[in-house]
Amino acid sequence: MSFQQVSTSSSSVSRFANRREAGRELASKLRQYAGRDDVVVLALPRGGVPVAYELAEALDAPLDIFVVRKLGMPGHPEYAMGAIASGGVRVISDDVIRWYGISPAAIEAVAREELAELERREREYRRDRPMTDLRGRTVILVDDGLATGATMRAAALAVRASEPEWLVIAVPVAPGDVCVELRAFADEVVCLDTGMLGSVGSAYDDFSQTQDDEVCDLLARQK
Repeated sequence: MSFQQVSTSSSSVSRFANRREAGRELASKLRQYAGRDDVVVLALPRGGVPVAYELAEALDAPLDIFVVRKLGMPGHPEYAMGAIASGGVRVISDDVIRWYGISPAAIEAVAREELAELERREREYRRDRPMTDLRGRTVILVDDGLATGATMRAAALAVRASEPEWLVIAVPVAPGDVCVELRAFADEVVCLDTGMLGSVGSAYDDFSQTQDDEVCDLLARQK
């Protein structure tokens, strides 16, 4: 695998005003990709879209989405036991499954529910537009932050199946150990801040939920 790098800017959690500001700061670390016709920015909806929009604008690159859904643990949906992505990719945390004794039937029930939402988002956001051809491209995969990294791992695995030339994972904030683990899934990992001590939202002044209308508007504006 090609050389991989984790980029950091500080050892304490940054404070971003909002996701779009975070995207502009992220762009400052990815200037080497600006103006290239092989680059495409892929956002993980919904929260990753405002970040990726600013990044795509700064790099003069096309923006597309890649839908991934976290598989929340039964009874504790905020805690990821895995994730699914477009293309039928599923990532499961074996350690979590074993520790909490989650049955295959319970996993399947959660996966069915999340698959329905994944398909709904694909229809809502893509509006019959085909997925960008990623073969031979440099793909920058973007989210607004990572907690366990399960969602991003699923996305990276699915994107790899499309045979990009180079895959970059880029996020404003994530735990350092998660960024290091993701180096096995991408050619380059860029985390602005790896000193996250709480939730992803603690890095933002405004971490209000990104709505479907905003996702559709930003995608339409960037075309």
